[in-house]
Amino acid sequence: MEQLRASEANGDDRTTALASLFPHTVLPASTYDDLVTALVSGAHVLFFGPSGAGKTSLARDVWELFPKEAWVVEGCPVLDHPLSLIDPATALRFPPCPICVRRFSPTGDPGSFDPSSVDATKVPSVYARLREGFGFARLQGSSEVFPDHLTGNVNLRKLEEIGDPMSPLVMEPGKLLQANRGILLVDEIGKLPLGTQNVLLQALQEGTVTPSKSRETFPAAFIAVATSNLSDLDNINDPLSDRLTSLHVGYNPHHADNRRIVAIGRSEALKTYVPEILVDAGIRVIESWRLRSSDDNPDIGEVGSNRTLIDVGARTSAIATLNGRSIPGPEDLKAGLLHAMRGRIRARSGESFQQNVRRITEFIDQYLDPAIKRSAGIYWCRFFRGVLKESTPEGEAVVAEGRRLQDDAELQTQLAGTTGTFPRFHRFLGYVTDREGAAAPPGNVEAAIAEFRLLDRYSLFSCKEEADDDAPLQ
Repeated sequence: MEQLRASEANGDDRTTALASLFPHTVLPASTYDDLVTALVSGAHVLFFGPSGAGKTSLARDVWELFPKEAWVVEGCPVLDHPLSLIDPATALRFPPCPICVRRFSPTGDPGSFDPSSVDATKVPSVYARLREGFGFARLQGSSEVFPDHLTGNVNLRKLEEIGDPMSPLVMEPGKLLQANRGILLVDEIGKLPLGTQNVLLQALQEGTVTPSKSRETFPAAFIAVATSNLSDLDNINDPLSDRLTSLHVGYNPHHADNRRIVAIGRSEALKTYVPEILVDAGIRVIESWRLRSSDDNPDIGEVGSNRTLIDVGARTSAIATLNGRSIPGPEDLKAGLLHAMRGRIRARSGESFQQNVRRITEFIDQYLDPAIKRSAGIYWCRFFRGVLKESTPEGEAVVAEGRRLQDDAELQTQLAGTTGTFPRFHRFLGYVTDREGAAAPPGNVEAAIAEFRLLDRYSLFSCKEEADDDAPLQ
């Protein structure tokens, strides 16, 4: 709440303020609103949707948002709050673990423990930072995750060595105890066996866990953040599903949002330069795939995912580099799309894999050129209208200078050396630099020349009517 209020105090509207809480995802404002409401109320949440839509990234953002500092009892394996040992009201709401009860009870008898009788000066407390294993735990759903992965257990060998069943050294906390006072992230919850789901359900209902080989109950108060692909939703048992607030995380239908997803992904990865027109066209091809591919084939369910969306640029750049080109061209984008999309096919047999590869190849052949034409047209129109103010003579002068420059390395060197030469094209160079941050490895001039070549080949410098960004390719 403090971060939300601070963002609003800085002048952000509510939509922007909510989105700023989750910097690694781009989702509808209503999803963020529902999520924040659930978290503030203390509810557990389930993100469900297609593979590669950003569910796990959103879950990680929730953990980053979670307060990390807490007062804990020093030496407690499950991070008991010091007040739970000395304040009856706190102990009633957040019961201390049996190890701390035994450790600090004046009589040494857990059955007669009374927080009001504990000497507060004898309870060592520290202000600790929550981290993985201590207030945060991650669990990857699979058929091999058994109940004791969640509950933990008593190490019998340690017990034999130490002889004290209440020693913290004997207890090996499972994921539920590791998450106490923090967050449990369960990825692909529908893949957990039914018995394991029931253990999680008990913890969500009662806030306690009984480790394997133990007769003692330990506190397990946490927020559960789970994810599930659509195909696994039916595997989540009804009582557990009822304990989770379900939030759909799907692919974005808006081109601008998909552009932002790619920008976030590229900023976090190795930075390589790909002309803006080609980046935009690659996104449009993936968007077209999503519109024209059904979800009934699990083998190609992730071909149009956000991971593919982000990956296209890196593959395109890699292919250009391997072929000795400093700046990728349309042929590199075509190969990069095929490489990224083909890599997301779920291989079940050689024959089905090759069939899907052919399907993807034919799709790219059909939609790549229209995508580049759309992206080039919009790029030129925004320059023509925004910078040239729809001046046809100025536009013709830019084109004339660009055509002289694009195949003449000596003239390009002159362009880089002074603003006095080719003054009209300098306006286009400034636009490319501002729009793309084109201080890329090839340099601003080479980036502008690369974009101009694409415009000359695909847009024909026509700007009669700017197409809607979200309109599907024909």
